Amino acid sequence: VQLVESGGGLVQPGGSLRLSCEASGSISSVYAMDWYRQAQGKQRELVASITIRTDTTRYEDSVKCLFTISRDRAKNTMYLQMSRLQPVDTAIYYCKANYYLDAFRTAWGQGTQVTVTS
Repeated sequence: VQLVESGGGLVQPGGSLRLSCEASGSISSVYAMDWYRQAQGKQRELVASITIRTDTTRYEDSVKCLFTISRDRAKNTMYLQMSRLQPVDTAIYYCKANYYLDAFRTAWGQGTQVTVTS
């Protein structure tokens, strides 16, 4: 499984961005996907998750009602719609695929920078 993120950039506080994560390869083996972020000097943290079979979603407490994770089956793409962004949301955002192919495996995208500043 290969992942490519896009959609990051510079945004003012209170603004919105939508990140995309396009998957390719053994897509049928993917059972869940996640968005993580890593701020400078901090550990990578899980932001949101979505399951493939049921589209069940989960969010880290600080982003509930602000971020929305979704996916487009036809485009093999996962999204993270982020609203009311604040400087604390500044980080590199990564998507991750969890899949089973002879064993449980994970794949990561290359990351996309989100910078929230006035």
